[in-house]
Amino acid sequence: MTASVLKSTADTKSPTAQKNHRRIVDLLTQLKNEEEQICVGGGPKAVDSQHKKGRLTGRERVKKLVDPGSQFFELGIYAAYEMYEEWGGAPGAGVITGLARICGRTVMLIVNDATVKAGAFFPMTAKKVIRAQNIAIENRIPSIYLVDSAGIFLPLQEDVFPDTDDFGRVFRNNAVMSAMGIPQIAAIMGMCVAGGAYLPVMCDHILMTEGSGLFLAGPALVQAAIGQKTSAEELGGAKMHSQISGTVDFREPDDESCITRIRSLVDKIGAPNAAPFSHTKSRDPLYPGEEIYSIFTADPGKQYDMRDIIARIVDASEFDEYRAENGETLLCGYARIGGWAVGIVANQKKHVQTFARGSDQKRIEFGGVIYTESAEKAARFILDCNQNRIPLIFLHDVNGFMVGKDAEWSGIIRAGAKMVNAVANSVVPKISVICGGSFGAGHYAMCGKAYDPRFMLAWPTARYAVMSGDAAATTLAEIKLKQLEREGKKVDEKQKKEVYESIRSIYEHQTDPRYAAARLWVDAIIDPAHTRDALIWALEAAALNPEIREFKTGVLQT
Repeated sequence: MTASVLKSTADTKSPTAQKNHRRIVDLLTQLKNEEEQICVGGGPKAVDSQHKKGRLTGRERVKKLVDPGSQFFELGIYAAYEMYEEWGGAPGAGVITGLARICGRTVMLIVNDATVKAGAFFPMTAKKVIRAQNIAIENRIPSIYLVDSAGIFLPLQEDVFPDTDDFGRVFRNNAVMSAMGIPQIAAIMGMCVAGGAYLPVMCDHILMTEGSGLFLAGPALVQAAIGQKTSAEELGGAKMHSQISGTVDFREPDDESCITRIRSLVDKIGAPNAAPFSHTKSRDPLYPGEEIYSIFTADPGKQYDMRDIIARIVDASEFDEYRAENGETLLCGYARIGGWAVGIVANQKKHVQTFARGSDQKRIEFGGVIYTESAEKAARFILDCNQNRIPLIFLHDVNGFMVGKDAEWSGIIRAGAKMVNAVANSVVPKISVICGGSFGAGHYAMCGKAYDPRFMLAWPTARYAVMSGDAAATTLAEIKLKQLEREGKKVDEKQKKEVYESIRSIYEHQTDPRYAAARLWVDAIIDPAHTRDALIWALEAAALNPEIREFKTGVLQT
């Protein structure tokens, strides 16, 4: 069997390549420094307080729980970034989530960080836990909760308590996951109070360490409500729940023994049903992933060949390109990543020379723009992947769909609708990586967050919004200036420039991937050189769900 091997001719030593390399390394250094700060949680004093209680911090628990030498693929580390500053901030939203390997099994970890406001739930805390649960539900991933939380952060209760993506949804998901047969293990390793007490009790296994507390109302609230005086240990300690209420399955003396017990329980979980996706032995790409730093450019005025990126992600750099000479601003093709068969849909950032639709007139198509032919090609390719049970990978660097009379006459809206329909109704796993820009309807067509990708990943160079910062700033500045003119105010060139720069600065900040990750529009900001590793994590997780529903698209605009 033969496959097309991508022959990369990218010059990774040129001055331009070196400039690209430095820019990405600088961004990664900045991200690493910020992530290290986030990992400190509530700070040294809060860590010391946790240790004085005889408890490990959330991150210390994760480190001891995962298989030695294995990686923890953290999700949502930037959740609540630059948010809740009036309350002292909430690094990581006070909870740690991600994929890990325990006894060789892939599991989802959801771990309260009690160094951050005693593990209290901010609005983004609930959303982060729910996002982790939704990933577990979609991919049938066994889930482990390490509970150490004071419950809802009361000053913000109206944004935590009532809605469909708030605190109560966590327990609803516990019940749904249990009904679906997704294993759940909960360990109470600190406080677990009020409504939060339902989380562990709705899981398959409940562990509890000495000195922890599990109750609907603490001693002070009980005395205020019914006048009864009792100690925390008598009211809801580990011994009481183990010997009297019978709520706890395993009572453990400390964190270390609790973690040992969790690993023992995970070791005995039965194997999942076989995945329906093709899988063979993994083979390394022919080119190092670090060369992506030199090849990729986020400069909208510069070009690069997306095939050079793909060659550094896929197994053996083999890529069977689909309709390679048609609709060339979108690359479609079959490959393997970590041995898993995948279909790749990727924006091509090189300008291409082709013929106008239905004519022998030559024209230039701009890289990163989706034209009628490329949308139709991608729609057909996505249908093929669903027909053949092949997971889909989307690599975003898209400016949007082509506009103008020629585009409209060619049926760009109809072709775009066809592509969006195919993406929306896909039943195979979809994984999106935002490499550069991801703007407007192009973001939707390339499986944006609203189109249910199993995982939404981004490079530090990612930007996404309804339009680019420059375009948005120009439009919004014109509106602002006309408003000022209607009010009779004279605006000189200096003021015009200040208005433009002010708007542009705000808009650019909102298109930053950290802004998106803070709100969980992105699951993780990843190192471009580690894109392959991240996709293997995602594909292995997706393979845990053997069920693929019937594929239907409804009415397609042909």
